[in-house]
Amino acid sequence: MYEMGKPELDAIKAVIESGQTFRYRGGEGGWCDKFEAALKKKIGVKYAVTTNSGTSALICALAGVGIGPGDEVIVPAYTFMASAIAVTAVGGIPVIVDIDESLMIDPAAVERAVSRYTKAIVPVHMNGRICNLDAIRKIAKKYNLKIVEDACQAVGGSYKGRRLTSIGDAGAFSFNHFKIISCGEGGGVLTNDMKVYDRALILHDGGAVFRSYADKLKTPFFAGMNFRVSEFQGAILYAQLQRLDRILSNLRKRQAAMTEVLASNSHLRISPNNDPDGDCGCVVSLIFDSTAEAKSFVDRVNSLKVGCGAGRPIDSGRHVYVNWEPILKKQGSHNEKLNPFRWARRKIEYSPDMCASTLDILERTVLIGVPYSATPSECRRMAKRIIG
Repeated sequence: MYEMGKPELDAIKAVIESGQTFRYRGGEGGWCDKFEAALKKKIGVKYAVTTNSGTSALICALAGVGIGPGDEVIVPAYTFMASAIAVTAVGGIPVIVDIDESLMIDPAAVERAVSRYTKAIVPVHMNGRICNLDAIRKIAKKYNLKIVEDACQAVGGSYKGRRLTSIGDAGAFSFNHFKIISCGEGGGVLTNDMKVYDRALILHDGGAVFRSYADKLKTPFFAGMNFRVSEFQGAILYAQLQRLDRILSNLRKRQAAMTEVLASNSHLRISPNNDPDGDCGCVVSLIFDSTAEAKSFVDRVNSLKVGCGAGRPIDSGRHVYVNWEPILKKQGSHNEKLNPFRWARRKIEYSPDMCASTLDILERTVLIGVPYSATPSECRRMAKRIIG
């Protein structure tokens, strides 16, 4: 969470004073609707559904594009486990593939993993950085696959001038505490496809058949879940969305200041970036020739206490596939009869060393957090201290 204050407090107060905390049954036209309308305009899509988490947004997006039992969905080996468990939640089978030095899903690895049962690709825009969506779209077109953008860590980012989640068949945002804009916990599904929207809307609300929009849906109703948000979340997110472009501008200025200095050192190499202009600016990513060099650099930066921390993505744990115990052990449900791995159409094997290239890259990469509270000049001074 980068900014939060009086506008959010005023919005919460307005919800309380209105006495209408539910977005339906009297809440129509309220804060959630206002947020979705503003979000659609900001991102440049026709449809948006606010959900209670980024994970539920991914689940709804995958259901929206039609993923079901036995369908294979390609996901990267470096992401939060939600990218994979959202696939199992709709009955699909996650196929885990390598990333490249940009830390994004490797298009070559994606194409190698395509089988006759593959139905979708989930490119994950990690750390506010951007996937090679041109390459992913080319593969998707060649094999008739759906693209569900996981932009949970890159709200507001863009690729070649288009906002993330507007490029694939559907996309997902997260609005939890650690994201670019936040309501504590929340998410969003975005799409330009009415059928995807209808299916996501129905799944996110088990009471969809009773809502005022029910007679407008073209998709037959099915039993949904409860991934709804309240007017409190809608109000906070509406206020947060007004801050989004300023937050991104501030992050990018600070990232640029640090990158300029660090790139001037011949001993340091900035990681490849698929779209530097669209990058959200959350981190500066460096890649080293060896694990030892990366470790030494992390130790040096953190010992200097310059005001920005450094770490290797391999050490984050939860974002590395080797730690996705439920997936690696094929425990895809609370009940074995519902376990999607029972529905796999071919033998899928997972092992800790199956994405060795990813582990190597994560061990040799160092992420430096961009200090939002510092000025660009202060960020430049921090970077100068780092390079000595």
